[in-house]
Parts: sequence; C-alpha cells; structure tokens
Amino acid sequence: MSLPPVNIAPFEGRSVCLFCGSSDGTDAKYVEAAAAFGKATAEAGWRFVYGGGGVGLMGASARAAHAAGGRVVGIMPAFLRSRERLFDDVETIVVTSMHERKQLMYDESDVFVVAPGGVGTLEEVVELLSWKRLDLHAKPVIFLNLDGFWDGFFTLIEHTVEKGMTPRSFLDAYVSVDSVEGAIEAMKSAQDTPHLQHDRR
Repeated sequence: MSLPPVNIAPFEGRSVCLFCGSSDGTDAKYVEAAAAFGKATAEAGWRFVYGGGGVGLMGASARAAHAAGGRVVGIMPAFLRSRERLFDDVETIVVTSMHERKQLMYDESDVFVVAPGGVGTLEEVVELLSWKRLDLHAKPVIFLNLDGFWDGFFTLIEHTVEKGMTPRSFLDAYVSVDSVEGAIEAMKSAQDTPHLQHDRR
C-alpha cells in the first residue's frame, strides 16, 4: 500500500509525544489525568504529538490539548482508520505501518511522556528505550506513573540490571513522576541524555 508523502506543517516550538492507552481503563483518574496533561501542554505552548485515536486516554488528552488552543498532531496507520474512532478535528497524518507511525512520532518530538496504557503502550516504550540503549537517540523519557502504574515495569528493568543483562547506567535513561504537574515540570526542565556510558561490545 502506498500513501502520499508525509507533509507536516512546520512548528517553531518544542513538541511532546504522549504514549498512552486507547482504552479508558478501570480508573477514571487515568482519563482525567490524560485530559489534564493535554490541556497543560497546550497552555505551556508545546505541540502535542500522539497516536491519532479519539478514544481512551489517547482521545481525552488530544481533545483537551485541542480545546485549550494547542497544536495537535495525530499519526495513524491507514489500517487502523477503519478500526478506531478517530479525532480528525486536528492535523492527522496517515502512514502505511506501525513502524512508520512510531518513527514519525519519534522524529517529530523532543520529549516523550508515558502514561498508563496496555500492551501497545508497553511495546512503544520498550522500543523507545531500546533505541536509547543503543544510543540511537538521547531524548528525555518521562513516565507518568500514576498510583504506581509502571512500578512492575521498573522492577523488571531493575531485575535485568541485577542479572547483568542491562548496564546499570541505563537506569538513568528515564525518570518517573507521579502527577501531571510533575510531568509538566519534568518536560520543561528535561535535558537530552547522550552517551549514558552503556557497555561497548
């Protein structure tokens, strides 16, 4: 399948990419936090980059950013357009595959925030951190760890460190905050983290 070349309108400021669930989950606080985060990014003047869906945490965050006057860019694979309820009130880029979607989200963003989500969010952040492990990017990664949602994931990463499968320096590849306010502050102060002194094989 071929699609027209990607053409994203230029933006002079900074951009944040939010990875999060396309479901609401069982706790209304997750959806409320996603909306609060979207609104806060717009108020801070950041462009909001996300996966293009109109439901779940994804939709709540994008709608709130748009309603607050923010610039929103959704990136959606063509095959999902017939499966998901979209939010086409904002700039939506249609790509050919999940791989192209993630690459474009990475390329268009300065900082990444990871909110609660399911296996899709987990897959996205594992690839994001794997690229960082390989020094393919140095962009900040911030987990919005509401009510300890990502604690199990952090425990797994620490387990791989203890077993010698991941260098200890990799624990500096991301930060965790427990509130939307903390995520916004971390975004504003985030610095790239190049050359984390990973092992050189």
